[in-house]
Amino acid sequence: MAVVGVGIIGASVGWNLSRRGAKVVFVDAGLPGEGVTNWSFSWVNASNKTVRRSYFDLNVAGMTAYRELAEAIGPDSWWYPSGHLRWADNPAAEAGILRTAELLADWDYRVEVCTGAEVRRRLEPALTMPDEHPVLFYPDEAWVHGRHLVGRLVGKAVASGAELRSGTAVCDIATSTNGRTRTVALSDGSRLDVDIVVNAAGPNASHVAGLIERHLPMRREPGVVTRLDCAQVPIHRAMHAPHIEIRPDGDTSVVLHSREIDALIGTGQDLAELAQLLHESARHAVPELDAARIAQTRMSNRPIPADGFPSVGALPSVPGYYEAVSHSGITLGPAIGQLLAAEILSGKRSAMLADFRPERFCS
Repeated sequence: MAVVGVGIIGASVGWNLSRRGAKVVFVDAGLPGEGVTNWSFSWVNASNKTVRRSYFDLNVAGMTAYRELAEAIGPDSWWYPSGHLRWADNPAAEAGILRTAELLADWDYRVEVCTGAEVRRRLEPALTMPDEHPVLFYPDEAWVHGRHLVGRLVGKAVASGAELRSGTAVCDIATSTNGRTRTVALSDGSRLDVDIVVNAAGPNASHVAGLIERHLPMRREPGVVTRLDCAQVPIHRAMHAPHIEIRPDGDTSVVLHSREIDALIGTGQDLAELAQLLHESARHAVPELDAARIAQTRMSNRPIPADGFPSVGALPSVPGYYEAVSHSGITLGPAIGQLLAAEILSGKRSAMLADFRPERFCS
């Protein structure tokens, strides 16, 4: 079995297959976990996934899968279940997040409505917001160090007999006379004889799909992420402050992202200018970040199928070809890994993936 793409989703699928006895070859044009996985806000949540109940449920399953994964492989260096904070700075936005909190509470999703003073006293003393300002705290949410987790999963899979081909792109996927996947040609001139191909290629998934003459429509939604170096990280958990998303990234680093800054991509500012805007917004929420230094900034294309939802499972018209392509791969990776590996090995389709099948894109 070839797993094409070794971000969080591909690593999760491959590890789940390998530990169940399947012979897996990981293939990635880069290094494991160094693509979008390493340049994501890496927030594990379902509070931002309320547009469709089945999608919310899948993300809740992702959160559960993370807790199980931490028990199975150990949580050190990658798992940070410290919760998530969200607050707004204008009445309309505030009303919106409070409505979402009410909906989530009705769906039995844990959320606490705190005041700014309570948050500073109990959780984050470095934040600045009015004392009586409402702040939502989602205690079951988390952040992960995606690159470390991918490394752990791939390492365990290789120890179980999997093979890693990094720095090698997929050039072609050949099928037999009955249409089943047969061989995968790589850029180093080698070929893999496989009966299963899992397309977990993230932003390049549409290209990989095209190798079997499959049209996988994808959105183009680039995002900018900046890492700050700090003498000491002043916050303890992921948060959505007004105009900025902030989370720790280890003992001396903080990650920043903003949809508002993403909207400026292509309007004339270069990456350095966008990073400065991110840093400026972060300082308003966390004044101690004023002394932090911009270390790295990267623009990446998010792997989002055209309708915004995951594409996971077999493509009936090409036996042996499976897709594992999704935005929010950090949250969904372990659940997709469990569910898709079980489908591949058993042939039984999971009801949880019913709304997210690849065939919905077939004409």
